[in-house]
Amino acid sequence: MVVPLTFLQLQAYFDRIGFAYPVAADFQTLDAIIRAHTQAIPFENIDVQLGRRLTTDPDAAFFKLVERRRGGWCYEHNGVLGAALAAIGFDVVRISAGVMRQVRGDAAMGSHLCLLVDGRWLVDAGFGSWIGAPVPLEEGEWLHAPLPVRLARTDDAMWRLSVEPVAMSYDFDAKAADEAELARMCVWQASDPASVFVQNLTVQRRGGGRYFMLRGKVLSEITAKGEARRELGSAGELVACLRDVFLLDTPEAADMWSAICARHEALFGDQALPTT
Repeated sequence: MVVPLTFLQLQAYFDRIGFAYPVAADFQTLDAIIRAHTQAIPFENIDVQLGRRLTTDPDAAFFKLVERRRGGWCYEHNGVLGAALAAIGFDVVRISAGVMRQVRGDAAMGSHLCLLVDGRWLVDAGFGSWIGAPVPLEEGEWLHAPLPVRLARTDDAMWRLSVEPVAMSYDFDAKAADEAELARMCVWQASDPASVFVQNLTVQRRGGGRYFMLRGKVLSEITAKGEARRELGSAGELVACLRDVFLLDTPEAADMWSAICARHEALFGDQALPTT
């Protein structure tokens, strides 16, 4: 069951994403909210990098994303979004998914939280900000500019959402999540050395027809014309990038710089900018 935001929380959420209300439980509202959300609130794992504890609790996510004006990851983005949509009057089901399940197997289940809205829309503001609009629960491909998004069936009859050219995907069944599974994977992803979120900084946001992604010290901007990359050169430049590109006031991120540089050196050494 999704607990809806209160009236005052919903107004605060609308203010956070710059959304003009009144609203109704219809597709126009759903589409507009997701577009506003993914441009206003970035996907980021700064707290994981700083060793802070994270949970799947939507109330904690609301405090972080709305009141503190931070970004977050799937459990936080879709926790808040789902509660907001429920408050408007949509039927919202929290869905457990497995990122790159075709590689990681069923052990990946619970590594992602997405939403099923009114039984026919896949809604996801927390998959790296790659998904920029509601996706019909049917096989097909759509352009969420500048990225193509595809939904298909797997050989074992699950759904697979994939995004190109980043070659990322997740599998899911359109049924209510096992909340214990989500909580367990949230803890693992926030703390285990094998987790990609522990290994490296990632920050992502949509902006108009552009998509911004920071992986470690490499900033990418993807448009319809292609991708441009540059390497950040200092802790100060990191903090400025988070502020100016990703709308995050996080001066404490400077404390991560040494670890970011060490990770970059371990991965790429003296090579040029990474190609993946």
